[in-house]
Amino acid sequence: MKKVKAIIEKSADGMFSIYMDAEELPYLVTGTGRTVAEAIEKFEGGYSDTREYFLSEGKTFEEVEIEYVYDVASFLQHYAYAFSLAGLERITGINQKQLGHYISGYRKPSKKTIKKIELRIMEFSKELSSVRFS
Repeated sequence: MKKVKAIIEKSADGMFSIYMDAEELPYLVTGTGRTVAEAIEKFEGGYSDTREYFLSEGKTFEEVEIEYVYDVASFLQHYAYAFSLAGLERITGINQKQLGHYISGYRKPSKKTIKKIELRIMEFSKELSSVRFS
């Protein structure tokens, strides 16, 4: 089964949107919501509706595996409730001012910086997932 990225972005109006990065498919699914969870729910509902429509029309529907991914600004905005810029600086090694530029959209991180942020967040996540309490 083909894997397709569903990109999560936060727009200027504060809404989250999700769209498929799959131009080769004969369909496109999107979803929007006030929260990421709501946008995912709408997106998955749209996917189901599209599948039903194709089948009802006798058309072939190519099932895909959805991989949700964030753009950097949307990730940082979405998780701002959990991470301060100071904390993110300690985790990622990128200074607060630069992170603020990414959040605001004033600047876009390079591919190398995106990979660095992703790797450091994953390392932090792995570290947290290994924590056990007695």
